[in-house]
Amino acid sequence: QVQLVESGGDLVQTGGSLRLSCVASQSISSFSVMAWYRQAPGKQRELVASINLSDMKNYADSVEGRFTISRDNAKNTLYLQMNSLQFEDTAVYLCRAWPPGYWGQGTQVTVSS
Repeated sequence: QVQLVESGGDLVQTGGSLRLSCVASQSISSFSVMAWYRQAPGKQRELVASINLSDMKNYADSVEGRFTISRDNAKNTLYLQMNSLQFEDTAVYLCRAWPPGYWGQGTQVTVSS
């Protein structure tokens, strides 16, 4: 069973920055797509950003221009650089890897207004 372990979540003020990491227990070169999701209390889980092996990236409209997704195959790590954080970004952030669709346990990001 592959494990994905997220870290980097914290309490930050509005306008601040954080970098999330997701470390995999196996080579991430085997995953054609990796992504970050988030889930806020009482809301549905939503896709934040994704990246494929060709380094093609996609972002949710709400984070476009503020967040950057990247992957370091040598370190088996997926990153999410989050800048200009807003209160609405408060959520548990989870990484996911395909195939077949493994989930991490999540890391909490809290943005104080």
